[in-house]
Amino acid sequence: MTVIIRMSRIGRKNRPSYRISVADNRYPLDGRVIENIGVYDPMAPRAEMRMKIDAERAKHWLGNGVVVSDTVRSVFNKLGVAVPIPKRRERTGRVATKTRANKRAAEAMRLDAKAKRRVARLAARKAAKAAGGGEAADKKADKKVAKK
Repeated sequence: MTVIIRMSRIGRKNRPSYRISVADNRYPLDGRVIENIGVYDPMAPRAEMRMKIDAERAKHWLGNGVVVSDTVRSVFNKLGVAVPIPKRRERTGRVATKTRANKRAAEAMRLDAKAKRRVARLAARKAAKAAGGGEAADKKADKKVAKK
């Protein structure tokens, strides 16, 4: 279960306002919440009325390791609530993406190997036919046709 601090829209048409809430990530945006910790009203006439957040509860949830959406992070930064930056995962085993030239070279190598396998397969068939194995295979094919 991932807990996230995010916004859900509660305003009317052409008059947006948002509730800042703590919820399980699996719940829909307008669904069940764990706790509402503030309101953001971008259309409010005065700056002090635009953002109302319970900073103590926000710090409590951030201390518990809650994930914060990007928009809420910017609102918290404007209010001075310190939001920890998530750690980036090390991707050491990842293979670098191929450039167009590398892709063409890899395709040419694959086609060359395919052609060599085909030549070897045809040479093996000719050798088998010359050794007499081809006649036996032809006789088996003739018997199958005769049965039908």
